[in-house]
Amino acid sequence: MENKQKHYGLGTAISMIVGICVGSGIFFKADDILSFTGGHVGLSVLVFFIGAFCVIFGNITLSQLAAKTDRRGGVIAYFEEFISEKAAAAFGWFQLFAYYPSILVVVSWVAGIYSTILFRLPATLELQMLFGLGYMLFFHVLNYFSLRLGAAFQNLATIMKLLPLIGIGLIGIFWQAPALTTTAQLTVPIDQVGWSWLAALAPIAFSFDGWVVSTSITHEVKNAKRNMPLALTIGPLVVLGVYLAYFLGMVAIVGPEYILANGDNTIYDIGVTLLGPQGGQIILSFVLLAVLGVVNGLVLGNLRLPQALAEKGMIPNSKKVKLIDSKTMLSPYAALASIGISLLWLALHYLTQKTGILAGGDVSEISIVFSYITYVILYLRVIKMHQAGEITSPLFGKLFPIFGMVGSAVIVVGGIVSNPTFVPIFLVLCLLVFLAGYTYYKK
Repeated sequence: MENKQKHYGLGTAISMIVGICVGSGIFFKADDILSFTGGHVGLSVLVFFIGAFCVIFGNITLSQLAAKTDRRGGVIAYFEEFISEKAAAAFGWFQLFAYYPSILVVVSWVAGIYSTILFRLPATLELQMLFGLGYMLFFHVLNYFSLRLGAAFQNLATIMKLLPLIGIGLIGIFWQAPALTTTAQLTVPIDQVGWSWLAALAPIAFSFDGWVVSTSITHEVKNAKRNMPLALTIGPLVVLGVYLAYFLGMVAIVGPEYILANGDNTIYDIGVTLLGPQGGQIILSFVLLAVLGVVNGLVLGNLRLPQALAEKGMIPNSKKVKLIDSKTMLSPYAALASIGISLLWLALHYLTQKTGILAGGDVSEISIVFSYITYVILYLRVIKMHQAGEITSPLFGKLFPIFGMVGSAVIVVGGIVSNPTFVPIFLVLCLLVFLAGYTYYKK
């Protein structure tokens, strides 16, 4: 029975990590990273490496917990088994009420941005949000009523999103034509950038996010104690290679000043440069499919999370929420909760973008930054398990968790540097959600 359950090899584990991490972030965060680093390509590349560092050691540390439990559910299961059920409820509430919906609405909005560019419509925030709302609702309906169609779209989008990333990277290596010209001179002298480049770690964290989901398959991986740490090291390095290829390819083709001046429209202009007048539409079609694949994947998780928490009695009205419809094999109440919470975050995201209070960032980056704070609880647990002799290796039980905590600290500092006024306020709101889950389960 055990062999049948453990059906994933090292290659499958790596491809899953790459498929989860490589998403929408790099397409619309590249200009943000370049902006925070003052337009300096070398400093931007350094930030990419720091982001990979933060992910890799967090990955490997959590894999030590994953290898010691048969419970399904990823990080929530680790909190439940190794910390407490109250802590699991707290993290579950954070994921349900902040993490998943905030990322979902931002990625849906990004799909709206690329839709307005693709169809040559006015690039107003309202129209972008309207597209985003439509995509978000469509994928909720699709995944609720047809598990097969949702899975098929996910497979298609995984292939689509790698083509422009790798293609632009390869073209950039051999690109000889002069970069596109722009009248804007936006590069800041390196001595004036100061520590503001740390703010680039927030969009980097968004671009690499999703890696924790991969730990949920550990119990299905053959020789997990060997293969999962390997996969969780190699996977982020592959993601780093793909991201750097895409980023440096863009820089080679159009130049950093052009990226800073044109932002999200840069990918369209690159398509025209490479493929002619229709090239912008062609490459944007691939990008839009890739982003919609991320929306679909987030909805897949978001639809199931209320149901999973209800089965553990961790949310109000658990008896109703955990009831599954025999036709769809999903909980209708969980679906309604997913849509309702997402709509609230859509309104909040609209307000933050309209007022500009997050200074070019967005609400999803704050949720991701807070998630790195919560991972520290698990990293400390791994260190305690090493001290108790449950984890014998000092590398896996002490050094790597310390590196993981350093990585978390770097990302948190970067998030606060990006907006010292409002990011701490939003982080406190995430903490209140976390504590609300803890208090609810305790009572």
